[in-house]
Amino acid sequence: MHTQSKESLYVPRTAVIERIERLTDREKVFHIALEDGAALGHGPGQFVEVSLFGFGEAPISICSSPNGKNDFQLCVRAVGNVTNALHALEEGAKVGIRGPFGHGFEPEEMAEKDILFVAGGIGLAPLRSLIHYVLDLDRRNSFGKVTILYGARSPEELLFKEDLASWKQRDDVDLHVTVDRGDASWTGHVGVITTLFPQLEVDAPNTVAVIVGPPIMYRFVLLESLQKDIPESQIVISLERRMKCGLGKCGHCQIDGVYVCQEGPVFSYSQIKRMKGAI
Repeated sequence: MHTQSKESLYVPRTAVIERIERLTDREKVFHIALEDGAALGHGPGQFVEVSLFGFGEAPISICSSPNGKNDFQLCVRAVGNVTNALHALEEGAKVGIRGPFGHGFEPEEMAEKDILFVAGGIGLAPLRSLIHYVLDLDRRNSFGKVTILYGARSPEELLFKEDLASWKQRDDVDLHVTVDRGDASWTGHVGVITTLFPQLEVDAPNTVAVIVGPPIMYRFVLLESLQKDIPESQIVISLERRMKCGLGKCGHCQIDGVYVCQEGPVFSYSQIKRMKGAI
């Protein structure tokens, strides 16, 4: 990651939406490039503040891996004023970008270890940046066994279906997908994501579990991970909070004096298990 100027953290940089992909009725992926041609310089698990004049600003996780290119990707769910306005834009439109912000994933600390990815719903978006990083051909040999568990509420809400198909074809990835409720066309697993755990075989001391999803999912997935004897320091979680400023100034994302936008959003379970309200 490059060193940002103080101004770039406070003042939005103009960026152009180069391409838009619709994933579901509620989610789109925006391919964005800074107008000055500079690389964003993000790491897996970081986020940016996206601003639209007249609507405001919203924190969005970066769903693409650092790849040396000048563009980056944001998966946006239409849930509020800013995100709905973003969904109404067309390719070629301009937005403001501040960041990247936050303490992201640390793939260097996962080197030589098996990695268990657990994603629920839109949690696959920030996790995707790390998955792509780990599975990159130049890095894949630096990591051990890769297992991906992904759960969505229904088949039509599954995100990044092209990625899922690609990961399923790989010999070096063990992919398990489930939906809470199936439909007439669904032939896969049905059940909440924790129902995938009993079939897993993990080398617990050598495994890092990386968990991203809705808050209600964390408690149950954490219990399953701990029952597999994965060390608390090797269970990694990305917390969802309203990170309004990204700079530790507004206090919206504060938990027990910890600013999630600065010290997180990525924490180990051992760091947050005594933080009241973290999970």
